[in-house]
Amino acid sequence: MSTHVKRLLAAEPRTVTVGAQLLADALADQAAPHLPVQWRPPADELLPALRRVAGDRRRASANALAAERMLAARAELVDVRRAADVIGLERGQFCHAGPPVDWARASGPLRGALIGAMLLEGLADDPEDAARRLATDTGLALAPCHDHGGVAPMAGVVSPSMWLFVLRDEVHDRTTWCPLNEGLGRVLRYGAYARDVLERLRWMGEALGPALAAALAAHGPVDVKGLVGQMVQMGDEGHNRNRAGTLMLLRDLLPNLAEDGARSGAEVARVARFIGGNDHFFLNLVMPAAKLQAAAAADIPGCTLVTAMARNGTDFGIQVSGTGRRWFTGPAAVPDGLYFGGYGPDDANPDIGDSAITETVGLGGFAMAGAPAIVRFVGGTVSDAIRTTREMYEITVAENPAYALPVLDFRGVPTGIDVTAVIRTGILPQINTGIAGRVPGTGQVGAGLVRPPKSCFADALEALAEAAPAV
Repeated sequence: MSTHVKRLLAAEPRTVTVGAQLLADALADQAAPHLPVQWRPPADELLPALRRVAGDRRRASANALAAERMLAARAELVDVRRAADVIGLERGQFCHAGPPVDWARASGPLRGALIGAMLLEGLADDPEDAARRLATDTGLALAPCHDHGGVAPMAGVVSPSMWLFVLRDEVHDRTTWCPLNEGLGRVLRYGAYARDVLERLRWMGEALGPALAAALAAHGPVDVKGLVGQMVQMGDEGHNRNRAGTLMLLRDLLPNLAEDGARSGAEVARVARFIGGNDHFFLNLVMPAAKLQAAAAADIPGCTLVTAMARNGTDFGIQVSGTGRRWFTGPAAVPDGLYFGGYGPDDANPDIGDSAITETVGLGGFAMAGAPAIVRFVGGTVSDAIRTTREMYEITVAENPAYALPVLDFRGVPTGIDVTAVIRTGILPQINTGIAGRVPGTGQVGAGLVRPPKSCFADALEALAEAAPAV
């Protein structure tokens, strides 16, 4: 018997199950260690497109260039201003999360947020009047946030008077934006529009936004990418857990807030209390930072990397570098997760929001191994979180050393989702997300995990194949 065989027989067996759920279940019943791998052969009808795209001579260099640009992108908070000033929104114009959608197909949370925005802007007398006008008034205009170069969480509705964070990537000469975060529960981005929701938004416009603008002007630009790198090593994953990031931002800006002679101590205290008491406040800086990173990889011919993942509560959509701003959409799924008291799956709306831009660049569900506490909010186990992150390396082309995971020996987060890898392996991106109530005005009902429909990636692959030069 050879030495190699003896060594093999002497060691404990290591089992990998590939697509064989029956075997995996049998091993689990016996408490036998094993590594389950989600893999399914590509559908026969996709094989010609997969071969053509894989054989595109531009692909390797295009993907390498895209990954290089993504990793080099910077993200600094440089301003806080009204949407009307940043992106030129006029009265009656609204941005929303996800791919394009009209009022007739809009989900409950998006309808609720649009109603609230109408009331906030003084365009309707009451919710019924707002809904009627949104359904019939051709003078009102809806457009995706991504089409205006920005992002917004959940329903993602942005109106002219709302204040935005403005972030800049000097490396690629690009600017993006995201609205300020309202907190959790009954808030506009989850489709709530009650009086307290509108009062909070008015305070944010009259006090919070100007206070942050003044503090930032005194402080100078904030290195958001640097803070994200620190928070990932402190247990945040950048989507549903942003506690460390929020407190680091408050640490940086609080002295300048306190020194602002134009505001009373009580006003400064309210601003500090609002930020410090909202663990998700920093999410609205992670998202535009991720947008800058993804946008740096856009519009490269032959590139198969995903540059946006977004949901409007009805459709899930992706954009791919090699096909520009074209959306590939499929039905959004209801997340599987944990619900607040009194709510359950029947109350949940399908997945919604631009916040999956974080997963697009390796944060959120892709970085859960570094944020084990997140499972108490979205469900699952710590081992599930670690396994998910390891799985995401199978569908990405790079690792981002700026966002290193201590639990994986400081390995960079998996970055750059490759459409061909998703189709070839059958592994879909993992997203962790909040869950909005399906009835307009309800607000948040829970948080959980969700994956995109495979059809988005299949359609993108077909489009990439059509754009590939003839061999």
